[in-house]
Amino acid sequence: MTLLKKLLPAVTLAALSGCQHAPPAEPADAIWLNGPIITVDDDHPEADAVAVRDGRIVAVGKRKDVLRHQADTTAMHDLHGRTLLPGFVDAHGHVFFTGFQAMSANLLPPPDGGVADVASLVETLKTFAKDSLLREEFGLIYGFGYDDSQLTEKRHPTRAELDQVSQDQPVLVIHQSAHFGVVNSAGLKQLGITAASENPKGGVIVKDPATGEPTGLLEENAFFMALGKMFPKMSPQQAIAMLQEGEKLYTRYGYTTLQDGRSAPLHVKIAQAAANAGALRADIVSYPDILNPGVEELMVAPFYHNVDSAPQYHNHFRIGGIKLTLDGSPQGKTAWLTEPYYQPPEGKADDYAGYGVVDDDKVVEVYTQALENRWQTLTHANGDRAIDQMIMGWREAEARVPDVDVRPVLIHGQTLRKDQIPALEALGILPSLFPMHTFYWGDWHRDSVLGPERAENISPTGWGRERGLRFTTHHDAPVALPDSMRVLDTTVNRTTRSGRVLGENQKVDVMTALKAMTLWSARQHFEEDRKGSIEVGKLADFVVLSDNPLTVPSNSLIHLRVEETIKEGETIYRREARTSDAAPPALGLAPALASHRHDHGEHGHGQYGGDGCFAPGLEVIFHTLTGTQH
Repeated sequence: MTLLKKLLPAVTLAALSGCQHAPPAEPADAIWLNGPIITVDDDHPEADAVAVRDGRIVAVGKRKDVLRHQADTTAMHDLHGRTLLPGFVDAHGHVFFTGFQAMSANLLPPPDGGVADVASLVETLKTFAKDSLLREEFGLIYGFGYDDSQLTEKRHPTRAELDQVSQDQPVLVIHQSAHFGVVNSAGLKQLGITAASENPKGGVIVKDPATGEPTGLLEENAFFMALGKMFPKMSPQQAIAMLQEGEKLYTRYGYTTLQDGRSAPLHVKIAQAAANAGALRADIVSYPDILNPGVEELMVAPFYHNVDSAPQYHNHFRIGGIKLTLDGSPQGKTAWLTEPYYQPPEGKADDYAGYGVVDDDKVVEVYTQALENRWQTLTHANGDRAIDQMIMGWREAEARVPDVDVRPVLIHGQTLRKDQIPALEALGILPSLFPMHTFYWGDWHRDSVLGPERAENISPTGWGRERGLRFTTHHDAPVALPDSMRVLDTTVNRTTRSGRVLGENQKVDVMTALKAMTLWSARQHFEEDRKGSIEVGKLADFVVLSDNPLTVPSNSLIHLRVEETIKEGETIYRREARTSDAAPPALGLAPALASHRHDHGEHGHGQYGGDGCFAPGLEVIFHTLTGTQH
């Protein structure tokens, strides 16, 4: 047989194929077009349109190619020049406690709230008392997030000032740190606190030095014990509703995957109940605190699957692994440092450098257990000495259980040293950094916590970029609002409240900052094959922004708005037209909780440690609301 005869069948087939029409494209449920599409896919970074079917992306690219998927039933979404990106993946936050924040009067200082002085605090509480159903439900007027250092008066409000809100009903305001709060006269009466009351161990009932009468300010254990008496117990339905309020607040900032980054077992059970009831719209991944009893029993299907298998959500909830906390917070001067604090806390020696909270042997034990069970582990370590402990622990554990990749994560890493980064690389530790600190507490870090030199390098994203690390960034809500644009802005600009740039060499470009919030965060969760970029086959998790973050001036990033949040092709948040784009979120209006009335508990609580940087008092509130002990 000649070569021509051998080739003829193939040539004929090719010719016939060329004469036939291409097979029809799979019809799409929806197509987005007419605006910039940032894919966060290095191979195809931009697109004209994207098509979705059954919650997944079926086409992305040129307009004409994507429109081949248009059918009579296809919903066409005109972006009108707005920008489509992958939905944001929360690298670290506390969605359950954010639910409490969402149901409180918003007492945050500008720009996240409108409380700049005592008068505006009082007016915000009056509005909350008038508009929120929770006043009747809880028998309490309350707000969260005031900061005395940001008030014009540079002091805490007094009982007399809170009496302007109500003289008959208890009023409680909780400091942003949740280490202390202030109550009105009716609240002091409910608590049984008088001039004769003695300070509880580990707490202070602040009194007027002139009169000896309580000012209303309660510190540490005095505050925590008050919480147990002032808040009611919620029903299971109300607990689910509180989680939903946290979810809603996250989604208004474009997050489609949320994290509960230090869950108590009861947090997990409430989330499981919410999932079983079909009450969740975004994905929530939980990391229970391994030092809490009962965590090991939670690590079973259908909500947990170890790292040897693909992550599986059950009705939008799964357990991702475990959490371990090694120290406190730099802004509270409890992070564990190798060098002393620039200005030690009152009553501490000049060589005070914070402290660890877990023994070395226990750290190694937990990490070894994690490797044996294939548990991913998030480790809270703010201070560089705590990071040293984390590195030591993983080295020892991996020597005992080699060749297991659980993608361990360093959470916060505020004072991560440059010389520690190679160790993180060698151990496969993913840093999740906290550049929002540069805005909220950057001036405090420079002037009091770390001093000018060390403060320049907090949350060192620039060093990570130099090494080619795929780091992530987070907000740690409810420490601050889960504001994606604030995360983006601080990662790129590193500007403090006073307008200073803190760490010019730690800035990164906008695309790097976006990757840290999307694709790299998805990778942190073992979900990079389904989330984090706009690629065929991935989930249709999108966020629509008012403008293009890649083209606007960098100092305008903070002014970008989340217009819409889309989960698996379905809109779960759409921005309503407002009279002022600068208006703070309307928190504290959670009617879903107003369903069942419960009596106030009378049990007190001791001091709870918290995550070290998020509000410890919120743990007390949670266990009061749910009628549990921590």
